Amino acid sequence: MARPKQEEENEYEAQRAANIAKNQALLRELQLNAARAGLGPTAGAAKSSARSSTGSTAPKRKKPVVKKEAEDFTPRRTSSRLAGLVADSEVAKRKAEEEYTAIQQAAKVKRQRVSGDLDLSDIVVAGKQWDKSENFLVDVVKGGGNKYEKTFTEDDIKQTGDKELRALRERMSSLELYEGFEPNRIKITPERIYSLGFHPYPDKPVVFAGDKMGNLGIFDASQSADPPPDEDDEDADLPEPNVTAFKLHSRTISAFLVSKSSTTLLSASYDSSIRSLDLTASKATEIYAPDSPDIDEPISGLDASPTSPSTLYFTTLNGLFGRHDTRGPADNSGGTETYQLSDKKIGGFSLHPLHPHLAATASLDRMLKVWDLRKFSGRGESRLPALLGQHESRLSVSHAAWNAAGQVATASYDDTVKIHDFAGCGLWGVGHEIDDDAMSPATVVRHNNQTGRWVTILRAQWQQQPHDGIQKFCIGNMNRYVDIYTADGEQLAQLGGEGITAVPAVAQFHPTADWVAAGTASGKLCLWK
Repeated sequence: MARPKQEEENEYEAQRAANIAKNQALLRELQLNAARAGLGPTAGAAKSSARSSTGSTAPKRKKPVVKKEAEDFTPRRTSSRLAGLVADSEVAKRKAEEEYTAIQQAAKVKRQRVSGDLDLSDIVVAGKQWDKSENFLVDVVKGGGNKYEKTFTEDDIKQTGDKELRALRERMSSLELYEGFEPNRIKITPERIYSLGFHPYPDKPVVFAGDKMGNLGIFDASQSADPPPDEDDEDADLPEPNVTAFKLHSRTISAFLVSKSSTTLLSASYDSSIRSLDLTASKATEIYAPDSPDIDEPISGLDASPTSPSTLYFTTLNGLFGRHDTRGPADNSGGTETYQLSDKKIGGFSLHPLHPHLAATASLDRMLKVWDLRKFSGRGESRLPALLGQHESRLSVSHAAWNAAGQVATASYDDTVKIHDFAGCGLWGVGHEIDDDAMSPATVVRHNNQTGRWVTILRAQWQQQPHDGIQKFCIGNMNRYVDIYTADGEQLAQLGGEGITAVPAVAQFHPTADWVAAGTASGKLCLWK
């Protein structure tokens, strides 16, 4: 006879309840064992999980915020009992009087007027920043914030006490703008100028310019303008300068280098190639490029060793430093070595003119680095030249230029031109280490380097072989001038003139003569001689 349905359900419910109780007991036992072993959740966590299982949505309690009290440096009271002093004794009274006097003295010092001179570096408010070398107030006082206003005038020259410095300032400030044609009519390249160079020929200035689209412009400044047309003839055209231009590369020409024989012009480009233009045969030959056209290695700098002119050195926007032997094949299948010196782009580099085994690189990671190419370590992609020293700026460094005296000039976006002095570098041994003090700049010049998007980055460029033996460099000025400084940071001149309608950002000295050329974002050329 079958059992009633209700009786079956009662047995099922009883069995189910027994299983639940058994499982819960087993779970509690496991939790206890895990807690003894240090593996299980704490009691607080268990309660939290129990509350969450019930479906409670109560918000979690926030931890109270602990306020940090300002540290008090005034004298604090101490316990007489712990110090072993009897209450109401003469010693205790004397101790209390000393503490009171100390508190009164500390309060008086806070209110007391500070006499004498104050150095702002010593009185910076806590939590605020101040760097004397980056004093933005200088521009305000000198009027550097006023657009197109000259910040170095004849009054500065007249007030110069040193006779030699004054004579040098007068000579460099006497350079006049090229009279043949106004700068706004000498359009040496179709697009924005990125690189500029002089032919070393000392009898007449010949200027090379490279633009954003890979065009090479050549201007002979010995030409003179034709006689102006009759003023009464309104339809007469003004004479135009003779400018030669070639489509040498497919992308930006970033650097020029004239060979030691002065018959060949080397050009480096963002199209990853280096070309040699024979000025006598009128032929441009590709002497370096990656072995595949799909490889993109935009070249940012180019230099050569005076003792080994067949060896070229270059840097890329990918952080590579390369060494290429022009006697080998043009591609990098042979005769080319590359080293990853930086994870970010290297904006510029140079070799020491007298000791070409020393290289200085400036990169987007704000670092100036000095390398010794005589010593290498590592294998494969980790193989690198010896890093002798490095210096970090507040913002990115755009270029590093050696001069023959062993000084390196850098321009960076922290609005400074820094001059690092390594005068004894010719005596350094292989792998010589430069300490932090020696890497610090010897001179810091305040200079507006905020070029923005439409102006080429400003670079300090030395005169390679000054005829007077005085090391000096030029750099573009955002107020539409070109500044000239000595290696000690003394300003010599601020070159300008009528007809300059844009910032002459790309400035360059002639290697030996006192000629200065500068190019603008509109492809126009300014020339002082």
